[in-house]
Amino acid sequence: MMWIHFNWARLFFILLSMIIKEFQGEYRWLSNFYPCNIEYEGIAFDSVEKAYQSAKTNDLKLREEISLLSSPGKAKRFFKNRLEDVREDWNEVNLGVMRELLHKKFVENDYFRRKLLSTGNSEIQEGNFWGDVHYGVDLRTGEGKNLLGKMIMKIRKEIREEGEEN
Repeated sequence: MMWIHFNWARLFFILLSMIIKEFQGEYRWLSNFYPCNIEYEGIAFDSVEKAYQSAKTNDLKLREEISLLSSPGKAKRFFKNRLEDVREDWNEVNLGVMRELLHKKFVENDYFRRKLLSTGNSEIQEGNFWGDVHYGVDLRTGEGKNLLGKMIMKIRKEIREEGEEN
C-alpha cells in the first residue's frame, strides 16, 4: 500500500483562490441589485444600483423618485428616455460614485464586510450576458474591463490591510 501525503493547506489556498465568475447563486450578494441599505447624500436607498442611478442627476426630486422605485432594474432604466436629466459631468464622476457606494456597502455594513472577506483570494468578476464590458466581462466573448470586480477586490484588500493595522 502506498501512502500519499496530502497538503491540506495547499488545497485550502486553492479553494480560496478560485474565480467568482458572476454575481449569481451563492454570490448574488455581490450584485449592485442585491438588497442593502445605503444612504447617499441624505437619501436612503435599498440597493447600490438605485443609489448609483440617482447620482446621475443633481435634481433632488428625481433622486427621491428613484429611491422609491419598486426595483433596481427600474432605476437602471430610469434615464433611458431622460438623457437631458443626466448631469453633464457624469462620465467624469461615475467611477468615483461607484467606488463610494461600494465602500458604503462592503466597509460600513458588517454583514457584507464579512461576506466579502469570506471570498478569500478569489478573483471577483462581474460576468454577464448583457454585454457590459465596462463594469463587467461579457461571458460570451470573455472581453471586459471588469471595473466592478476590480473595485470590490480593492476594497477587500483595503479591509484586510486595515484589519492588520488594528
